[in-house]
Amino acid sequence: MRQTTNTILMIRPVAFRMNEQTAVNNYYQKVLDNLLPATVNAKAQEEFDAFVEKLKNVGVNVIVVEDTVNPDTPDSIFPNNWISFHENGDVALYPMFAENRRLERREDILDLLEEKGFQIENIVDYTSAEEDNIFLEGTGSLLLDRENGKAYCALSPRADEELMIEFCEDFELNPVIFEAFQTVNGERKHIYHTNVMMCLGETFAVICADCIDDSKERKMVLDCLKSDGKEIILITEDQVNNFAGNMLQVRGADDKRYLIMSASAHQSLTKDQIAKIEKHCEILSSSLDTIEACGGGSARCMMAEVFLPEAE
Repeated sequence: MRQTTNTILMIRPVAFRMNEQTAVNNYYQKVLDNLLPATVNAKAQEEFDAFVEKLKNVGVNVIVVEDTVNPDTPDSIFPNNWISFHENGDVALYPMFAENRRLERREDILDLLEEKGFQIENIVDYTSAEEDNIFLEGTGSLLLDRENGKAYCALSPRADEELMIEFCEDFELNPVIFEAFQTVNGERKHIYHTNVMMCLGETFAVICADCIDDSKERKMVLDCLKSDGKEIILITEDQVNNFAGNMLQVRGADDKRYLIMSASAHQSLTKDQIAKIEKHCEILSSSLDTIEACGGGSARCMMAEVFLPEAE
């Protein structure tokens, strides 16, 4: 199994804004005062287009889908939460915490991928769990180590333990389950998505071990990563607040590997951390300030990796 892909699906926003329904437990979202919604969306589109351009320039195959005005989906720019694509032709659809995010699921996107020559064998649909208020938000909640057959998950209101185990059984992955926290107004609160505090590369992992308050759990997660021969690159909670955990390794032209992140994540890293990452692959960063502030998500959340087989 491959851990990285050359093909990324991205959704270009039409009505991006701060989603009031996700702000209840995504503590990274901020209200940008004195900006009209149209201005916020225009800035987000500029950041999105510049980001896509950078990815394409290094040879990443980016499939851009335009969002639609109706239904109203302010977070559509983060498709990795509702869908994941797998090498055996499986597509997984996930139950979403925010009601307006459930509207992001679009069948026409699957049709488009098939038109582009990708093969979809089977749809594994977990979305009925929403009726029971049970959620598991795609590769936001699940960090898939496809190569080593593991899935890492920090439990939260958006990542249910039983459903995560069911997912692992369906996809033949070993679950690595823990709790991760951030400090909000002096209190420790669950981090809403695993992918803001850790990133899995082929030969390395970037992780904020300080977010895992339980020392046994922390050791278990780090041992798990080490047992697969990954170099562990530690980041701080302050760096997590700058989205330094929200990174994704992808393949560009000639199979060259890149670690994709936002400019704020890149700027928050120390020289030593950058040197460690660059032993494994090149860093590619792009400014996503508006998207990060209003959306509370960053570069990783914007990219849904396509691992589907290509039709014969």
